[in-house]
Amino acid sequence: MSEVSPLFKKPTYPINHDLVEYLERFDRMSKVAISYDDFLRFSGSINVYDKNDNDTLWARVYYNEFERNEIDLNLKKIYSLLHSDGNLDIIKFLNVDAIDYCTFGNSKPFRIKVRNVLNDNYVHFYIKKADASRIYGLELEHILSPDKINFLVYNDTLIEEHIIGIPGDVFMETLLDSCTETEKSQIAKEFVKFNERCMIRLLGDMRAYNYVIVPIHDFDQVVYKIRAIDFDQQCYEGNFKIYRPQFFKENYPMIHLIKEKLQKSSIEQYKHEERAALAKRIISAETRIQKILRIMSHDTIAPEAHIQQLKLELYRYTNDLNFKKATSMGYVLSAAFKFVTRNFKHPDVFKPGS
Repeated sequence: MSEVSPLFKKPTYPINHDLVEYLERFDRMSKVAISYDDFLRFSGSINVYDKNDNDTLWARVYYNEFERNEIDLNLKKIYSLLHSDGNLDIIKFLNVDAIDYCTFGNSKPFRIKVRNVLNDNYVHFYIKKADASRIYGLELEHILSPDKINFLVYNDTLIEEHIIGIPGDVFMETLLDSCTETEKSQIAKEFVKFNERCMIRLLGDMRAYNYVIVPIHDFDQVVYKIRAIDFDQQCYEGNFKIYRPQFFKENYPMIHLIKEKLQKSSIEQYKHEERAALAKRIISAETRIQKILRIMSHDTIAPEAHIQQLKLELYRYTNDLNFKKATSMGYVLSAAFKFVTRNFKHPDVFKPGS
């Protein structure tokens, strides 16, 4: 198994007019005037440590009193937009407990903790620099994954809700070994499906710290789901392996688990199941998918060299000429969706290379 990784730090791509219109049409635009750059004017910070005194790579930031009052009010309004469609009556029950900043990764997000003072329940959300490819990734996640995700955009600022779960690297290090044999088999199955979903929708760089494991308690078992939490590498890389989580060294424990727990026939079965489920989602949301693909097709979200490399690798993988004819990442993704929807009813037709 070869190891892969993104070659260069991904640049930030601007949001074009057509994408802004799309976001307005589907109620993704924030009515609160809040800017990522405003949060960079903090006056001090301290490192944040976890319960084991390990550095989390997050810093808790502080602002002068005047700026903090304005920031807190806007953050409460953002919370109300995300969770109660802008109902301002709840603001008096909210408190902004913490604003944390992380310099790790592309997006350098601020993490906001908002608490309900009546019962001490709290939620997190993130403030990031808006990036067109990240927004495409979030929107495709909302439409095509088994889970929905909420986000808002204001000018060049992106607000993302927190996705609950155990980071993949933490889960593999601390919890995987204690799972029952049945649970390990189920986790292996879920990773196969997750791998297939990322590959088809061209969501890249799903290393262990870019997705979470979500344990769900059923009446007689614990079921594990896998969710992506980082969407920076949507349709950006030219190397096809970047879109296949199986090739990252950080995911080797999962690959070992699959080899140990699943027969080849089962792996193929789960791949077919995921293709069929994804194809049905594409068809059921056809109008919305076509809108976002049309905008992506005329947008620049990757270097030309990446487009040329990826479309040829996908052509060799599928023998589908639509990939070879693609002229943008949007067209490459459109070809992928057409390929899946054309073949999902007859899975035996889908026999790509390994």
